[in-house]
Amino acid sequence: MQPILTYKTTLPTQFGQRLCLVVATGKELKHGQEWVFNSTGDPGRIWARTNCKFDANGIGTCDTGDCNKTLDCKSYDGFNVPMEFRETSSECKKEVIKCTADINGLCPTELRHSGGCYHPCAVFKNDQFCCYKGNCNPTAYSKSLKDLCPDVCTYPDDYAKPASLLAPMAPTISLKPDSIQAATFTIHNNCTYTVWAAAMPGGGRELKYGQDWVVNTDPNFEDKGRIWARTNCEFDANGIGKCETGDCNGALYCVSSGKPPFTLAEYAFRQFNNLDFFDISLVDGFNVPMEYRGTSSECTRVIKCTVDINGLCPTELRHSGGCYHPCTVFKNDQFCCSRGNCDPTPYSKSWKDLCPDVYTYPTDDATSTFTCPNGTDYKVVFCPN
Repeated sequence: MQPILTYKTTLPTQFGQRLCLVVATGKELKHGQEWVFNSTGDPGRIWARTNCKFDANGIGTCDTGDCNKTLDCKSYDGFNVPMEFRETSSECKKEVIKCTADINGLCPTELRHSGGCYHPCAVFKNDQFCCYKGNCNPTAYSKSLKDLCPDVCTYPDDYAKPASLLAPMAPTISLKPDSIQAATFTIHNNCTYTVWAAAMPGGGRELKYGQDWVVNTDPNFEDKGRIWARTNCEFDANGIGKCETGDCNGALYCVSSGKPPFTLAEYAFRQFNNLDFFDISLVDGFNVPMEYRGTSSECTRVIKCTVDINGLCPTELRHSGGCYHPCTVFKNDQFCCSRGNCDPTPYSKSWKDLCPDVYTYPTDDATSTFTCPNGTDYKVVFCPN
């Protein structure tokens, strides 16, 4: 006889939700409430539904996670709320698995829903995203989600560790676990032409003149973040195409760094003394002028490179849409610092005279790295006034 598994769900959020279990039932959970239920050990599914209305007979609708307009549920896929999943029994001391990133805030335009973020299978309905033939590979979308939430299944065949775990008894599922407040980046296009903004993590988006893109970052992101503009791009309805500068493997939604030349904004959270480090770098070249500043009251530092370096670019570094860094062209230690230490060159000194705030060669740290308190919000402007 199989043991009965006991599941406990908690909801430490500020709003009420309906929780769903497959196969079992559904239940409304207000802030701080729990739902404990027993399972026979058969495969099951648990998720939150949001913005629901049900009558006395359990008939109604939910904005996300709705299951055939009933309080009792059968299935759902995609993302609507962050989640943590862990066992609570002494027999199993596995690590907690979770997805705490604000994927709704980072959701690509083509996958957006008013209350969540669709999986690309639900939108495009093809074998690439749905694995209809029973075997498929990661996509640009799933790779981006995996970067944000390494523990989770991001496409149908993504069942390698640690996306799934074995636990003998009693997992606990927590919706919206406690986390540090994420920093918000507002990316503004002030260029008179359209650019295609890119962010890692975050993806990518077309920005016409005057438009903004707000990117909410994962506060637990421990790598260096990157933001840049792509120019002269063409993409099809599936977000596949190319850009003249800053191209990221032909995808609208970037999960890899851009192809030089491009002007780059970088950040790293919770560094020395719990400070955020941020900078503008020309180590990947230059394509558009840039301003980068803190927007929170605790930090309003502004750094920028507003000179038209494209127009001043030496012949040997010229690109049709920008200006290469000499490392990209000459590929030697003098310009690339491949041995970990190098000095300014005539090229980098020239750029430093034009844009004193920016990285002009890989070890140009002393005058090019700036700090703000952790939790600061930021704004990146392409072609500032």
